Amino acid sequence: MAATNFKTENNTFRKLIGNGLSYRIPRFQRDYSWTDEEWEDLWQDLQGTLQPDGEPAHYLGYLVLQSPDDKAFEVIDGQQRLTTVTIIILAILKHLQRLVDAGKEPADNARRITQIRQTYIGYLDPVTLVSRPKLTLNRNNNSYFQDYLVPLGHLPRRGFRASEHLLRKAFEWFDKRIGEGLKQETGDQGPRLAQLAEDLTDRLFFTVITVTDELNAYKVFETLNARGVRLSATDLLKNYLFSVLDRGGENDHELRNLEGRWEAMVGRLGAESFPDFLRVHWNSRRPFARQAELFKTIRGQVKTREAVFQLLRDMEEDLDTYLAMSSPEVSDWSRELKALAGTLRTFNVRQPFPLLLSARRHFAETEFLGLVRACVVISLRYNIICGYSPAEQERTYNAVAERIARGEIPSLSAALAAMTGVYPNDAAFRAAFADKTIRTTQSRNNRVARYILCALERHLASEHDYDFTSDAFTLEHVLPQNAQTGWDSFTDAEAEALADRLGNLTLMKAGANRDLGNAPYPVKRTAYARSGFAITHLLAQDYAEWTPERIAARQVWMANQATSIWRIAQLA
Repeated sequence: MAATNFKTENNTFRKLIGNGLSYRIPRFQRDYSWTDEEWEDLWQDLQGTLQPDGEPAHYLGYLVLQSPDDKAFEVIDGQQRLTTVTIIILAILKHLQRLVDAGKEPADNARRITQIRQTYIGYLDPVTLVSRPKLTLNRNNNSYFQDYLVPLGHLPRRGFRASEHLLRKAFEWFDKRIGEGLKQETGDQGPRLAQLAEDLTDRLFFTVITVTDELNAYKVFETLNARGVRLSATDLLKNYLFSVLDRGGENDHELRNLEGRWEAMVGRLGAESFPDFLRVHWNSRRPFARQAELFKTIRGQVKTREAVFQLLRDMEEDLDTYLAMSSPEVSDWSRELKALAGTLRTFNVRQPFPLLLSARRHFAETEFLGLVRACVVISLRYNIICGYSPAEQERTYNAVAERIARGEIPSLSAALAAMTGVYPNDAAFRAAFADKTIRTTQSRNNRVARYILCALERHLASEHDYDFTSDAFTLEHVLPQNAQTGWDSFTDAEAEALADRLGNLTLMKAGANRDLGNAPYPVKRTAYARSGFAITHLLAQDYAEWTPERIAARQVWMANQATSIWRIAQLA
């Protein structure tokens, strides 16, 4: 991103809004949604800065603005915080107005109202002498905000949207808190209210990121989201799609239709999951687009009303499949499909999602089931055991997905033939498995190891179809993770390196595992011999002692079994 298109600085609320600049929340940005939970958090944070020994300031996070001229700004992210702080200022003004109405220092308090209002709420345009607001809300909230809250008049309660009621309730909530604070201290209330406004605007600050257009804003979202700062790229795309419909005339019925269907999708997905769904959906039908380039790609291709609604219909078609892959336990898929999708989730592998969306639309149920099963096998080989980079795999899956969408790949057999490049051959898989360490202290890794061992158990005894997520059994480390007496055949370095090798793992009933603890191998072997798990019983039968060499030998045996279990005959 060019430096000329992107600017970052820390600003207090006073510097941000008290300098003659104006801010507008895009017409189609989400409505006001904060409730008493967020109001309470903000109020307590503000109070913490007002105590004699309190914090000097409170950080309100990122504020992403878009402006071509650094005079008028669109609020791309941060509208809830900006609106709420403005409502606090309005509640302060309401208290000052009450003092004027009660005849308490009316001249001084009227001047305070004028100064605070002009600085933070609105000002007279020097050319037209028309009052201009500092902050303009979205199309659903601005009328209530400007017509009722800003004038400090009566706040009507009937016939308004839920978000407009939240604006009113926010004002009433802060109005009450300010009143409670005034009662706790003595002295003239006017100066104290003015001081609260000064402290509020000086001690609340943002990191302000200013960009010149939507593409730069989207890149900001992606960069910050990659660093764990969740911003609303979903809203940015929504604003763009609405702006396409809003060009060149009145289309209120279309706007309402889009808004209702959009909110229904986001409601089912959750705002944080929507960008991933959008990318998976897009890549299941079209050439591969990286997340960082997705907004630019969509903006380049979705330019008409027809294209907006076609995108919407396509997303609605794919939504159920995406949700089923993400949360299979609540889907209406078959038991086997749920189990396979659950395994992909255990692996934390999402690269096949565009491929599976495309196949779900075009393949028969049995062929789709076969493809999901193949993706589990490839994921185990490629991602879990061999640990190859997913970049090539993702592009391969996407290319197959696109060809399925175009009708060039009509069957499971043809899809598998196109996926040969991401299927590690038997020799590579066997070698990687024989040397694999899985750190089971991490919960995901623990589940993966349980999955592998349960599959090996089922391979040895087909009637032993254990659910790897069950609490009835657990992983047993033959060489304990914290080996003590009785393990002299291992050096400290060997014990640390080998404890989480797959060859050192087996299955035990949960209670039996606890009873064994860190016992030496002869004691453990006796318990293993009585185990109902075939893989554990076989360990006791085959190994009279436990050494580094025995761990390696057992893992080679496991690798040979695994090569038979996770195998696609067509690709072998």
